[in-house]
Amino acid sequence: MPKEIKGIIVSRLIILLSIILVPIAIFLIFSLTSFNLWYSNDVELEFWIIRILCPSVFSISWLFFLLLFAGRFSNTIDDFDHKISVVPSRLKFFYGINAIYILFIFVFPFITPIVSILSFASFAWRLTTFKKDNWESDSKVSALTKIIMVVASILPIFCTISIVPHFFALSSFLWEDIWIPILPYLFIISYSLFTALAFGSLIILFYNSGISEYEQIFIEPSQKQILWYIKFLELILFVFFFLLDYFEFDVIDFFYIAGFIAIIFTSIVNFFRGKSKYKGFKSHFFGYLIAAVFISSNVIFTAEISEIVGIVSLIISAMLYIFVLFYTFLTIE
Repeated sequence: MPKEIKGIIVSRLIILLSIILVPIAIFLIFSLTSFNLWYSNDVELEFWIIRILCPSVFSISWLFFLLLFAGRFSNTIDDFDHKISVVPSRLKFFYGINAIYILFIFVFPFITPIVSILSFASFAWRLTTFKKDNWESDSKVSALTKIIMVVASILPIFCTISIVPHFFALSSFLWEDIWIPILPYLFIISYSLFTALAFGSLIILFYNSGISEYEQIFIEPSQKQILWYIKFLELILFVFFFLLDYFEFDVIDFFYIAGFIAIIFTSIVNFFRGKSKYKGFKSHFFGYLIAAVFISSNVIFTAEISEIVGIVSLIISAMLYIFVLFYTFLTIE
């Protein structure tokens, strides 16, 4: 069942925002990076190809791709929540944002040329076959259609060849100039968010007599109001922890340790209490485990090991999301 917010289907809203934001992101990337033509030193030619032609071609390709598979993408998002049930609902937001970072840095630059070539070829095929109503099993694509598809693919192939030496440079740019500078703030946000959610989960655990996952289907509608109060409390705690960490108050270490203990305690109680009390209970043990590893990187290990463990846990959570997302898209009916 698609999720709705005040009558707006969330999955379709995400697709609409993607249609708007993806081209903007592509033009920003090509305007901020120091791409240059490897086969020419002409400044004016470089400007028109790198700053205008390439981002235009890639943006049009993604627009066509998103519009062509809008329904499939929407259904994928709707089905995605079920497949990532190993992650607690209150942690899905952070994991999702982190997955977008990793997807944008390491996956998006490399699949864009492929999407572009396929989109232009697909558009040419549709343009030359739209009048054909009946397709039999032995129907073949005409030679003219094939030629037009090849011709249409020349432009994205040319753009790809023009920037191919910069593929790895782009990922390096996104990693070093964007990811690394914001990583300390991302860690602060993540630790603060996880700790706030840990305390909120602990409160709900006692409130529900041993079950903290208030997103489960067995929660009665009469309980929703008090749960909104707890969500608001989590927001206040998040801001409080963030400010303590940002301004480097030592007391934040105490809260992080307490949050780490709370997550361990909550995951264990959820697993055993939930399984024994409700047949269809989702323990979310794996999702809590990743959260526990992430927070423990800040409260247990030394500074150098802490950063490594923290980054690894971020990548693991992101890869989990990305793998399930692609699998869902490819296998959904």
